[in-house]
Amino acid sequence: MLTLFFSPNACSLASHIALAESGLPYELRRLKFAENEQRSPEYLKLNPHGRVPALVTERGTLTETVAILAFIAQSAPEARLAPLDDPFRFAKMQGFNTFIAATVHVAYAHKRRSYRWADNQSSFEDMAAKMPKNMHDCFTLIENDFLAGPFVLGEDYSVADPYLFTMSDWLEGAGVDIGDFPRVQDHYQRMRQRPAVVRALSEQEMAA
Repeated sequence: MLTLFFSPNACSLASHIALAESGLPYELRRLKFAENEQRSPEYLKLNPHGRVPALVTERGTLTETVAILAFIAQSAPEARLAPLDDPFRFAKMQGFNTFIAATVHVAYAHKRRSYRWADNQSSFEDMAAKMPKNMHDCFTLIENDFLAGPFVLGEDYSVADPYLFTMSDWLEGAGVDIGDFPRVQDHYQRMRQRPAVVRALSEQEMAA
């Protein structure tokens, strides 16, 4: 049994959807950020970063969305969640997921988590003001260059798709109109209809 530590509306949703797609048995543990549970001694033993997601496996705990998504895909090859037989396309998927983690997510965090990079209030305000443009620029790249077809890799669904869905879901909160990106918007709307997405969103709502 896998155990996913998550928080509602966080990036852990991507891993949750991937688990729902995989057919692997899993259970959920919600962390209440408002009560600072992510900084509890018990959780810090699992994830010293004090963030989500964390996936507890029989071999130990995995952290970081890119790694967890790859693990899920490789652990359930029959679910066809990654091009496991094509090293180049697998690397393309990992490149996209790394862009989401290292660039898009960081750009979004500059509004609410600016204290990670600066100490002065004026710096916080400057980063928050720049965040919508940075997010718009990121999604312009996704729209025009990175989204290969109906899914991130083209015709084939992969664990990159729940990651894109999760970031697309944040656009409204970032002050960015998803309608500026027709292909991303189409991807987002189709993802919302997938049974695994419906299941994951329902499970998170119940847990909240």
